[in-house]
Amino acid sequence: MILKIHEVGNPVLRKAARSLSADEIRSRDFQDLIGYMRDTPGVGLAAPQIGESLQITVIEDKAEYQKGVTAEQLTERQRVPVDFHAIINPQIELLTPPHPSFFEGCLSIPRLMAIVARSRSVRVTNVDEHGEQRVIEAAGWYAWILQHEIYRLHGRLYTDIMQPETLTTIDEPPAQ
Repeated sequence: MILKIHEVGNPVLRKAARSLSADEIRSRDFQDLIGYMRDTPGVGLAAPQIGESLQITVIEDKAEYQKGVTAEQLTERQRVPVDFHAIINPQIELLTPPHPSFFEGCLSIPRLMAIVARSRSVRVTNVDEHGEQRVIEAAGWYAWILQHEIYRLHGRLYTDIMQPETLTTIDEPPAQ
């Protein structure tokens, strides 16, 4: 099943998504939704991006996504592969102050990117796709992904907190 990615302007992206019950998480329909979300492009996807106002995001940063990124950039961004997982009903705690470091883009805001201030490390309390409680401690690129996706569950997009003067297209990225 190919899911339609909703773009900026669609009201579902600006709504706070609702949390899910344990029964909903264990349901066949919900487990199917996770599978469908897994098959979309990008390192993360939040349910509102596919029109579902639910507190779920899926994340996966495959090694193949890092091809074309220099070793220096991987080190600077603390970017390593992240296995697929679902994050449900997350609560995020910033462990360091936000710092503007990297350009960020979004499937719901195609062809654009800008520098966004994000915390370099976070703690996320959540439920996984099996209904189990877990805590994720993340740093670097993974922390950026978590913030980007979890903020979207609250109706916030990166354009709300970007440095406006850095907004550019992916076709004309400035030198970093």
